[in-house]
Amino acid sequence: MSRTDTGEKTPQGDRLDREEIAADPAARGVVYQTLATAFEHPTEELHAGLLAGQVKNGMQDALEATALDVSVPEFAPGEGYERLSARYNRLFALGSAVVTDRTDGSVDKEGPAVSLYESSHRDDATWQTINVDLARAYEHYGLSVDTEERDHHDNLGLQLEFAGYLARREALGEADAGAARRDFLDRHLTVFAESLRDSLESTDVAGVYADLATLLEQFVVADHADLADRYDGPSSTDRSEVSF
Repeated sequence: MSRTDTGEKTPQGDRLDREEIAADPAARGVVYQTLATAFEHPTEELHAGLLAGQVKNGMQDALEATALDVSVPEFAPGEGYERLSARYNRLFALGSAVVTDRTDGSVDKEGPAVSLYESSHRDDATWQTINVDLARAYEHYGLSVDTEERDHHDNLGLQLEFAGYLARREALGEADAGAARRDFLDRHLTVFAESLRDSLESTDVAGVYADLATLLEQFVVADHADLADRYDGPSSTDRSEVSF
């Protein structure tokens, strides 16, 4: 995962010392990173891992190292790699079109069946508000979107990488990282994950991605609830903005 600079250094820039890493938040970071990979365009390696149960087992092992009560589904892709790749394209990539009406200049946009961008799932905040807010959050931690891919900041994979990054900073003992993750989940990923799961359940072609979205929502909700308990409730600021 290289679209954000998530270099593993302590807040002070020193090398990692495994004995000083807190197991629970580190394991949550693993789950976030695995989910980010699962929602990227599938590779043959990912397909093999899903088929052999390695993805499920890895997620289960990581979750058992946390205080969260989240179960992991089977993740059986039930098809070859090529068909899984075609399913991903059908759900998340194909169908994008922009048509300009020559009579009045209006633009009619169509997207894929299910969007992997938060702004497409929200009516309470604009694309600009969400992306500016996320850019500010990433930049606060010295992170940036890979200039070669130039993806929008509200992409699901980027948000999952960021949540995992904050979990790893918490694992390294950074006092504010847990509260920052609570705020980020409160304003962005909890809302996004619920809508994504709902969108995938409403199609009849989601396959393994419906199971992945269900796990994503359950994990984000459980992580957020745990953080809210530890940091005195949910964030008090507006859900459409992140304050770091």
